[in-house]
This record gives sequence, structure tokens and C-alpha cells, in this order.
Amino acid sequence: MTEILQNDAASCMTVHDKFLALGTHFGKVFLLDIQGNITQKFEISSVKINQISLDESGEHVGICSEDGKVQVFGLYTREGFHENFDCPIKVVALHPQFTRSNYKQFVTGGNKLLLYERNWLNRWKTSVLHEGEGTITNIKWRANLIAWANNVGVKIYDISTKQRITNVLRDNVSLRPDMYPCSLCWKDNTTLIVGWGSSIKICVVKERNPTEMRDLPSRYVEIVSAFETEFFICGLAPLADQLVTLFFVKENSDQMDEELCARPRLDIIQPLPESCEEISSDALTVRNFQDNECRDYRLEHSEGESLFYIISPKDIVVAKERDQDDHIDWLVQKKKYEEALMAAEISFKNIKRHDVQKIGMEYINHLVNTRDYDSAARKCQKVLGKNMELWENEVYRFKTIGQLKAISQYLPRGDLRLRPAIYEMILHEFLKTDYEGFATLIREWPGDLYNNMAIVQAVTDHLKRDPTNSTLLTTLAELYTYDQRYDRALEIYLRLRHKDVYQLIHKHNLFSSIEDKIVLLMDFDKEKAVDMLLDNEDKISIDKVVEELADRPELLHVYLHKLFKRDHHKGQKYHERQIGLYAEYDRPNLLPFLRDSTHCPLEKALEICQQRNFVEETVFLLSRMGNCRRALQMIMEELADVDKAIEFAKDQDDAELWDDLISYSIDKPPFITGLLNNIGTHVDPILLIRRIKEGMEIPNLRDSLVKILHDYNLQILLREGCKKILVADSLSLLQKMHRTQMRGVRVDEENICESCHATILPSDMAKTFNVVVFHCRHMFHKECLPSSGTIPGLQFCNICSAKRRGPGSGILEMKK
Repeated sequence: MTEILQNDAASCMTVHDKFLALGTHFGKVFLLDIQGNITQKFEISSVKINQISLDESGEHVGICSEDGKVQVFGLYTREGFHENFDCPIKVVALHPQFTRSNYKQFVTGGNKLLLYERNWLNRWKTSVLHEGEGTITNIKWRANLIAWANNVGVKIYDISTKQRITNVLRDNVSLRPDMYPCSLCWKDNTTLIVGWGSSIKICVVKERNPTEMRDLPSRYVEIVSAFETEFFICGLAPLADQLVTLFFVKENSDQMDEELCARPRLDIIQPLPESCEEISSDALTVRNFQDNECRDYRLEHSEGESLFYIISPKDIVVAKERDQDDHIDWLVQKKKYEEALMAAEISFKNIKRHDVQKIGMEYINHLVNTRDYDSAARKCQKVLGKNMELWENEVYRFKTIGQLKAISQYLPRGDLRLRPAIYEMILHEFLKTDYEGFATLIREWPGDLYNNMAIVQAVTDHLKRDPTNSTLLTTLAELYTYDQRYDRALEIYLRLRHKDVYQLIHKHNLFSSIEDKIVLLMDFDKEKAVDMLLDNEDKISIDKVVEELADRPELLHVYLHKLFKRDHHKGQKYHERQIGLYAEYDRPNLLPFLRDSTHCPLEKALEICQQRNFVEETVFLLSRMGNCRRALQMIMEELADVDKAIEFAKDQDDAELWDDLISYSIDKPPFITGLLNNIGTHVDPILLIRRIKEGMEIPNLRDSLVKILHDYNLQILLREGCKKILVADSLSLLQKMHRTQMRGVRVDEENICESCHATILPSDMAKTFNVVVFHCRHMFHKECLPSSGTIPGLQFCNICSAKRRGPGSGILEMKK
């Protein structure tokens, strides 16, 4: 390509996915590969090549020149068309499917638009599609539609219906069409883009509604977008829903009042209905751009490769979309490493071209140089990946700059691991300067990342200088746990009263190690310790716990109390001991214990309660031992609580107790009031009222008497109501029994006499016979029954009567 343009000048070019076809001002046509190397050369004319057209297959080419020559031929066959016209032919266009025999068609444009078709005799037939509107400067053929431009405007012809379907007029008629030619481009089979002067129109070919056709073409064109641009249009090409535009630019001279040709611009614009939005713009430095006119530039594109070719007389520029690699390079240059890294990862997955790690390392270096150490360390995790060498280099770099702490939390600790020395180096650094940070690393890092014994020794050395440091002690316990020296860890946890002590015991089954530490555990947290001991009775027996807590009765009580709440019988041999413990440490639960326990010695309990003057507990024990009168006496004398005394008498339901209660209360008016209010339903109130002394003043006597009468009336009403219900139920049941007994009983040939065991019915039913059927369903011949007995006319079933009287009695009765 370079050699061609040194000696000649490009006049036109057509792009195919497989190759390029270049026409020159000296009448030559070159076929080149995509890299610009010549593959074929054709000497067509001695003057300028105006247009080259290729079919979709790239097997046929059409060429026209300024001297009127038109050639259409196959690149791989001998067939061809050669014609010389008496006027310049500006454009030629082959049918896209020219390779197929039934589509051997092409059009030429000079002062008229001619259609050439090869008929069945293999001859070319010529038809004039349009003339009379000046020189035709551009033609684009897509599917069945031919679009062309002349001095007046743009037309579209439907070759399938042989109808011209539109005429898009030129906007700026002041511009010479030969100097500012029309640019045409099909975006798809129905969308035509027209650029002329500084205006762009997007036209869509649509099907007309059959009801609207009449004498109109079957298709019509709708202009969906029309707008003006800042510069003159040299070429157009579609890019998705956007447009690639090549502009011819003129600018004012500083020395003279005239416009000079500037560098052409390649812009990407977003079309809108009445305007456009500029997406990007590039000024192109092509050779001799100062001498070029608008007509000297062209824009061609390859749909398959998304490549765009800018053709000028002495330069051809290839443009392609910026890809991800270009974007990444730009981001790195601008030090936007975060965005570059993200973009590189996407690019790496797709084309594996960019070195993600290299970008990442540049980013880390940048962060270190700006002293953002934490961000740099965080990026190491993402950038370094599984490269152990890079990891260790970065760790030593962070050590050199005194920032080991920054990288510590991001070190690999999963399947990929560094040498133990690396982790130990960081732990030693923390141990020197930050106990809390050291403890955090020990908790977060797996114990097998480093030499546990070396770290234990280091912590022990520090504890010699600070033996009460709880952080170091806790960390040492965790290290012992990693090393499975649980007894040492347990000792430290107990000394520190650490909350994890119970978890440690459960997790590692350390119950044998805590048998002599039960008191320590109880002192730390009684509730948790007791629950743990009771949940693991099979590992630490009740007797062992009691033995260990013998010198701490307050703790022993807590344990035995929870044991009793769980099971009343498990600790029965300690119930006698528990009486004293409850009396000493937990009196509120003593009475419930005495009520629920069936194993506690009552005499011992009574003795303790009497010694401590526990009246309620003593009353309960006396009543349980049968000494209810003494219990009642204590209630009356010690507690002076008539309500409690009445409740006690009600519970015992003993007439003698009621009599004792009345005797004790008879000289105490408040007690009499209480009895009058509560005695009515248990004892005849008359017994109490008769014993009240004449003239004794009794508080609320009237109300009490009214209550007694009310209670008595209520009792009478209840009795009457119960009587009515009883009578009604008895009558109802009697009537039901009567109805049941009045029902008929079925007697047939299968029934037998219970005495003679013969069939109950005679074989001759015409004869008179008598049968007796009892309600119990036993049947007898009347003559088989014995006499009616002591009560004339009243008979009983012998079988049922015998069952009630005893064995053999029925037989004796029948014999009588």
C-alpha cells in the first residue's frame, strides 16, 4: 500500500471481509489482503477509477472509470462485461447476490441510471431506471433496494416490484454536488443513512398498509431522524445504534481572511430524532490534508471485523473500536489502578492478554509510595494470589518499612501457606509492641501456621516480666489448647475466671481434670458449674461432688437443691443433710422441700424447725406426723392467724379440730368473726353461735350472720336443685327402661328352651303352645319352668337367678 501511494493516489476503495480493492487516479485496481499487501493488479484505464463494487461473496467485481469504461468480471472465472460509454461513469454497483445465475444484475451511474440484466440467452439487457436530474454520484444496493444520489436528491428503487418508492431532496442546494458528494450507507435491509453537506437523515423503508395502497408503491420511507452537523460529511458507517462519521473540516487562517483545509475528523455520534450527541472525536493527520477537498475523502467499513477505513489520496487510515486492553493501558497511565485491575481481570478471563499481576504490583508499589500501607496490604491478597515468592518478598518489604502489622491480617492461611518463619516473625513483632494485636492473631490464625512451642516460650518469657497480664495469660491458655495441653489451659482459665472455661471442659471432655477444681468452678459461676455437673453425672458422680463441697456448705446447698429440683429421688441419702442446709441458707425453699421429699426423716426435720422456731414448717411436720391438734394450737398461738387455722381445719376435715378451734376462739371476738364468715359450709353455725357469751361485742356480727344465712339458703337451693335433677334423671331412666322392656323379642326356629334344650317352637305350628321369654333373652317352654315360688304370678329366669344365688342352686330349683 505504501509503495502504491508513493507513485499514485487513491481514488476509491471497497472493503470485503476477505480482502480490499483499491482504485487509483492512474486507472489501476489493486487487490490487497487485510494487512495491505498486493495480491492482484488490474490495468483498467489511464485515468481515474471512480468506483469499485464487489458482491457479497467477493467473487465478482465491477469497475468504472472517468473515461467511461465499465468492466464487470469474475475474479476466479472468465465471464465478464466490458463497455465503453461516451461520458464519465461515476458509480457502478453489483447485485449483492451476483454470483447466483438469476441475480446477474448491476447498475451504472453517469448522466442516467442504467440497469443491466443478463437474460436466458446469456445476453445483457439494458433498462433506464432514471435520468434527467444531473450526474449520478453514488449508488448503494442492499437486498432488493437500490439507493442513488443525483444533483436533486436521493431516490430508492424496489427492484422486486420495479417501483421507485421515495425521493429525499437535498437540503443545502448552494453546495456543488461534485465538490460535496452525497454519502450513502445501508445500516440493514430497510434502514438507509444519507449524509449530504452538513445534514444527516436516517430513512426507514416500511411496508404500506394494503388498504392505503391504491396507485401508490407497496413501500414507503419514513425519516426517523434528521439533524445538522458542524462540518461537511465525507462518509458514514453504522456502529450498533450509533454512527461513525468522517468530516471535512475548514478553519480560518490567522494571516489571511480565507479558510484553510484542516485535518479530517472521525466522530462517533448518537443520533436523536432532531439532533445528535457526540460520543467521541478524533482528528486524523493524513498526508497532504491541507490540499484535500471534501470529495477526496471516503469512509468504508467491514461489517464482519468492525473495521473502518478512511481513504484519502495519499493515506489510508484503519480505525477500530478501542478494546479493553486500550482502556487498561490508559487507566494505568492515569494511575487509576483500581479500575485498571478490575478491567484487567475481565480481560484476562476473555483474551488472557494483560498481565493482571503486573498491574496489581504497580498498584501496590504506588500505594506503598503514597504511604497507604493498609490499602497496599489489602491489595496483596487479591494481586499476589498463590505466588509464594511474591508473598514472602512483600512481607520482607513491609518489615523493612516497619509495617508488618499492616500486612499481618491479609496473609494467606488456607490451602496456600507461607513458611512458618514468616508467621513467627510477625507474631514476635506484635508480642514486642502490641499484646492485644498478638492475642487477636493467635485467635484468628490456625495453630499449625507456626511453631507453637516457640511462641509459647516467647509468651512465657514476657510473663516473667509481667506475670499478672490477663491478655498474655489468656493467649497462653489458647496456645496450650492448640497444643492439646488442656490441663494447663484450664488452670489459667480458672485463675482468670474466663468465660470459655466451661466450653473448654465440654469440648475436650476434661471432667477428669476438674474433680479437684469443683470449688473453683463454683466460685466462678455457681449456676453454670452446677448445670454442667448435673448434666455429666456419669463422669463426675454425685458422691464425688458432695465430698468436694463438704467444706463449703453454701455451695453444697446450691448443688443439692438443683439436684432435688431435677429428681426428688437421686440424692435421697442427702435429704436429712439438706434439712439443715435449707434452714441455714434457703429457708423459703425449706417448706417446699419438706412437702416434696418422701425420704427426709420427719423427727429430725421437726427438731431442726423447733430449734429455729420455724412455725410454718413445724405446723406442717406436726400435721404430717398426725399431731394435728398441736399443729392447730401452734397456728392459733404462734401465728394468731384464724384464716390459716380455718384452712388447716378444712384440709384435715376433723370434727374434733373444729371443736378445738371453736373452743380456742370463743373468747376472742376477731376469731369469732373469722369463724362465722368461713364455718358455715363445714360445721353447723349453731354450734358456734350457742357458745358465744351474752353481751360479747363481736365486730361485723351483722354481716357475718347475713353471710351464714345466705350460705344456708344457698345450700338449701343447691339441695333442692340436686333433688329435682335426681328425680328428673330417675324418671327419665325408668321410662327408658320401660320402653326397652316393652319391645318385642324375636323368637324363631334357632332358639331353644334353656331347660330341655329342645327347639322353642313346635314342629306343628297349628297346635297351641306357650313360651316364656325373659328380659335377659333366656327362653323356656312354660311347662319346663318350675312353679312361680313364694310370690304368686311372679316368675324369674332360673339361669340368672342361679348365677346370683350360687352354683347348683338353679338345678335344685328345677328339681323342685
